[in-house]
This record gives sequence, C-alpha cells and structure tokens, in this order.
Amino acid sequence: MADIIKTIPRCSDELLAQYQGQASATVHEAMGRRGALDPAIKPLDRSMSLAGRALTVQCHTGDNLMLIKAINMAQKGDVIVADMGNAVANGPFGEVLAVECVTKGLAGLIFNCAVRDSREIIALGLPVFSAQICISGTAKATLGTINHPISCGGVIVNPGDIIVADADGVVAVPLGEAASVLQAANARTEKEAAVMKRLRAGESLFDIYGYQKVLDSLNCTEEE
Repeated sequence: MADIIKTIPRCSDELLAQYQGQASATVHEAMGRRGALDPAIKPLDRSMSLAGRALTVQCHTGDNLMLIKAINMAQKGDVIVADMGNAVANGPFGEVLAVECVTKGLAGLIFNCAVRDSREIIALGLPVFSAQICISGTAKATLGTINHPISCGGVIVNPGDIIVADADGVVAVPLGEAASVLQAANARTEKEAAVMKRLRAGESLFDIYGYQKVLDSLNCTEEE
C-alpha cells in the first residue's frame, strides 16, 4: 500500500453543512458517548470551532515532513488530523503553515502534540486544537503516512470521518455513521431545548427526569 493515499471517501457537502454549528458534546452523546479525543487536546482560543472531513497524517516524532505534504494535498473544508508521534513537546506547526491552510480554506487542524506561534494563528482565525504550546522545532527527514487510519487522542480516525470540535472538545464521527449520528444529535438538541423551557418555567431537572426513582432503587435515605 502506498505511503500517501490521495483518494478517500468524502461525505456530501449537504451532510457536512448540517454538522456546522453542532456541539461536540451533543455529537458525542448522540453517538453513544464514543469518539471523544483526549481532553488534553484543546483549542488555542475558546472561540474556535470546526466541522470538516478528516485528512489523516502520521508523522515520525519530531518530524513534520508528512504534515507539510498533507497540507499541500488538502482541499477546502478538510480537517487535518495529525498523529505526531510520542513526544508532546514538539511544535511542528506554526504561522507559516497556518497561512497556507487559511489560503486553501481548510476547516482546521487537530494535533496530539504542541504547536507554536499561537498568537499569530489565533489572529489568522484558523481553528487549531493541540495538546500543548511549545517552541521546539522539528526535522523534515522521515517518512510517515497520509490518509491511513491513525490514532489521535486515543481515538481511531479514518480518512473521510467527520470531525467536530469546539471549546468543549473534539469528536470523530465515523463516515458510515454520519447520517444517523446527525439525526440523533438533532433530536437530542430538540429534547434539551424543551427541557430547558420547562426549567425556565420553574420545574426541576430532578423531577423532569424522575431521578427520585434512581435514588429509591439505590435505597437512598433522607432526613425527615
């Protein structure tokens, strides 16, 4: 199999558009509480959010050669999801590459390592999620893979999966489940909206969901 795969499955633009604005936590819950990447992976700025198709890249620790190639290949709306090896304290991505990503219209990038030039990236408005911020540089000398399945943040991500990320976290939705997960996420959003309307009217979440039955089943006792 080739190190670099160019043809990957891609969901329709219409389906992807419906993921725009979805909350990561809602998608995670709608998918049976699966797909959440390590919470150490956070946005450089809490206002950042994204939804896009995964372009996966795996690099050797301390080397960003394949990341540069992945950005070269990426299409508008792609999210580069990068497994950058075992060392978190490397900064393989900064302002220079960010300018290329913005110019190409990438939806954003997800790293299991550090990045640098954080203020400049924030100013560019490019959604970037990383495990740390670190100035350490990287080599450009070692092969990796592009558009192979990778593990990032403890989750297997396949090329073409839908990535949703915001201030609360990052979730990967398998492409084959994308339509059903979206339907479940929309239903959950509608249900929560109805519950919050009742809360604003003065009801209690404890009573709405009947949690007293749960306490009773646990033989919980209360002071009279």
